Amino acid sequence: MTGRAGHRFHPSILREYDIRGVVGETLGEADARAVGQAFATVLRQAGGQRIVVGRDGRLSSPALEAELIAGLTECGIDVLRVGLCPTPMLYFAEASEPEVQGGIQVTGSHNPGDHNGFKIVLGGRPFFGGELLRLGAIAADADWELAEVPGRVEGKELLVVYVERLLRGLDGIAAEPLGKLRIGWDTGNGAAGPAVAALVARLPGEHHLLFTDVDGHFPNHHPDPTEERNLADLRRLVAEKNLDFGLAFDGDGDRIGAIDAMGRIVWGDQLLMIYAEDLLRRQPGATVIADVKASQALFDHVAALGGKPAMWKTGHSVIKSRMKEIGSSLGGEMTGHVFFADDWYGFDDALYAAIRLIAACIRLGRSLTELRSAMPALLNTPELRIPVEESRKFAIVAEVAARLAAAGADVEPIDGARVRTADGWWLLRGSNTQAAVTARAESATAEGLVRLLAALDAQLALSGVARG
Repeated sequence: MTGRAGHRFHPSILREYDIRGVVGETLGEADARAVGQAFATVLRQAGGQRIVVGRDGRLSSPALEAELIAGLTECGIDVLRVGLCPTPMLYFAEASEPEVQGGIQVTGSHNPGDHNGFKIVLGGRPFFGGELLRLGAIAADADWELAEVPGRVEGKELLVVYVERLLRGLDGIAAEPLGKLRIGWDTGNGAAGPAVAALVARLPGEHHLLFTDVDGHFPNHHPDPTEERNLADLRRLVAEKNLDFGLAFDGDGDRIGAIDAMGRIVWGDQLLMIYAEDLLRRQPGATVIADVKASQALFDHVAALGGKPAMWKTGHSVIKSRMKEIGSSLGGEMTGHVFFADDWYGFDDALYAAIRLIAACIRLGRSLTELRSAMPALLNTPELRIPVEESRKFAIVAEVAARLAAAGADVEPIDGARVRTADGWWLLRGSNTQAAVTARAESATAEGLVRLLAALDAQLALSGVARG
């Protein structure tokens, strides 16, 4: 022990994938300083000395950023401050700037405006799970060392360099089809706005922008492209301007959403089908990872194209880590996190995903609408969130999985229980971010979907839970 008073984080904010809480209730400036102090200790122990720090456009982000930097520098860590930016630009800086060994983005991601938090990377890898709990232990024990000479803070503007690197995703694409594209872009007043505007200014074709001014009040709609209601403005724009497609971004720019020319949402696993087809033409036999919530159509499509489909746990941090472990070139989630490691850095970047979608449509010779229309017409539920006691959520899933295994069911246990039947599949897993279990089901027929949900409900009832 150091003799100093330690700092205890609210138990709800050290999540599986990042640190996130409600500002003024579970998260405050003292937490930001403690994150800086604790991570400085981890960085120094790993042989690091310099870190990049950025922030999103939330009203609380400047103050949290200032305290985070204060905690880092007072423990002797040098900070490269890139300011307001989307999270993937922070990741890009960590990956490309010399003598930088880690990065922290102050961001509430796609959460409501009064939420905020931190996404952390160390040595090019996501920093999550037990590593975040380690930060909590260091802070609680005040197990950090104040430096005799504080670290230095250097500001650097990286937007132009970042946009230039994004544009390399179109290398080899003919100018003529690029010039014919007509695209809508909706950044929802999130942190991706200025970067998208700068990117679009460099692109051939006709482009229409929505809500690129950064505004932490999110006055037009909430920036979460996985919620259909948040895509209403983009859908309207695509229809009114007769655009080829529309692209949407979450609050910190690491998740993408899409609308085709017919106004249909192209969900994350459907986008991954397109990216996979494009990749496998150039990298035959490549491994493509998707999370357990993804459609069976994706895994079947990858296999039919000669690729190696791999199912893994839900969560941007765990997917990125798994890709590095097995050398996968492409991964993604239902939530619109997409990870390219063929000629990108393996992190989730919705702006680069937008560039790769443009490139894929041209290389495949089909519009997004044609690609979407060619996909199997399956019926699936949205992600169903069923509130339960925090202490029960993983136990409920374990009970269900055990009963199914005893009954000889076809169960994939990677992350919860994904159950395959003649009707399709259903999934039950414990949420890593809420006091809830989550479920999803998919079938080729309406009758099959009803039977899948009935089987899910029966298992929940045996554990004392009603889906509602």
